Amino acid sequence: MTPAEPEDGHAIHCRLDELLAERGMTLTELSEAVGVSIVNLSVLKNDRARAIRFSTLTAICRALDCTVGEVLTMSHVPPAEATGPKAPTHERFGAERQTVASSLDDSALSNHQ
Repeated sequence: MTPAEPEDGHAIHCRLDELLAERGMTLTELSEAVGVSIVNLSVLKNDRARAIRFSTLTAICRALDCTVGEVLTMSHVPPAEATGPKAPTHERFGAERQTVASSLDDSALSNHQ
């Protein structure tokens, strides 16, 4: 699993896979223990969640006998890289900037019959 990209607004990684494996527990068992659907837990464990309720996080921590810091970790992304403006696309791909003509000459608009 890879941490969510900083471009997505956060760099938080959910460690549910590792914690479940360490405890010999399945996602289905965790779902039943915390009262959260398998789909929602899967979204969380695959780092696609945008938010989590404190009540859900508390239930997960109780079921796995762990702390919040063991479930969620923050990746170390330099602040400028995480929040700074992106370079123009052509620079990110190492290409030269190209200018497109702002108008066509009249011959391009004539109707050829």
